[in-house]
Amino acid sequence: MNRRSLFLSAAALALAPALALAQETRTFYWVSHGSPADPVWTYFLQGAEQWARDTGHTVNTSFHSGDVPSQQEAVRAAIAAGADGICSTSPDPGSMVAPVAEARAAGIPIVNFNTPDPQADWNAYVGGDLVSVGRQWAQYLVDNDLVQEGDFVWMPVEVPGASYGVEEERGIREVFEPLGITWEVTDATLDQAEVITRMTDYLTANRDRIAAMIGLGDMVTGSVQRVWDQVGVAPGEIPVVGWGNSLDTSRAVMEGYVNAAMWQDPQATSYMCLSALLMETSGIPVGFDIITGALYEADTAQIYDDIMSGD
Repeated sequence: MNRRSLFLSAAALALAPALALAQETRTFYWVSHGSPADPVWTYFLQGAEQWARDTGHTVNTSFHSGDVPSQQEAVRAAIAAGADGICSTSPDPGSMVAPVAEARAAGIPIVNFNTPDPQADWNAYVGGDLVSVGRQWAQYLVDNDLVQEGDFVWMPVEVPGASYGVEEERGIREVFEPLGITWEVTDATLDQAEVITRMTDYLTANRDRIAAMIGLGDMVTGSVQRVWDQVGVAPGEIPVVGWGNSLDTSRAVMEGYVNAAMWQDPQATSYMCLSALLMETSGIPVGFDIITGALYEADTAQIYDDIMSGD
């Protein structure tokens, strides 16, 4: 498995505990647009909590479930509280430009994680290159002859218009448009029960024309096996690629419901984001982005299943 994208972080991971011992306790803020009900965000949160235990520093965490004004206010509250540093996602493209500028003006480092938003003046970014992720998914379907010219691909997502889906669709478009492959992005919501209901209804109504599915978020990809079983679709009958940061998806890959899934390294992403902030507050500028991610199939799915199981 090619994990070279993580090697740049080795120094940050090694330095964090040593730096913490030599410094006073500091307070950092970890701010997410995700939902605490979304399984992948459990792993992101675990990374932040582990970092706090390892370093002895304080990490205040908050979820905002796609509520942009709420997340902007959380960042501003952290600034007002004199945070030593802030890790924040980007709920929508450009939505964090003003809060980030305010943090930088106050001399508070702020690092973007999970979903990139280059419109804001972050100190650094830690996470996947989502355009590249989308491109990899689409290219996987093409290279493995799972879709062809003129096919239709279904792309459910939890929050239409959110940064992650927008960036992923950009990469997908680069591959599909020249081949005349069409697609539709559908709203699945952030509620797990509603995700399954909406996906089941869409699949029932459109089954005959769907050549493949790309899950733009973890909840939708993780729901594939339950939805397929409800509708009566056999494993592998409709090819599926998408995110793989949940046990539901890793096991769906092993059972043949999902062909390939992207591991985002959620725990490591949070850990490295906070390590980057600690470096900044110690006078060591990050100076680079940290890109994570690995596409896995059935032959390597057990590796990621073990990580998510805590084994």
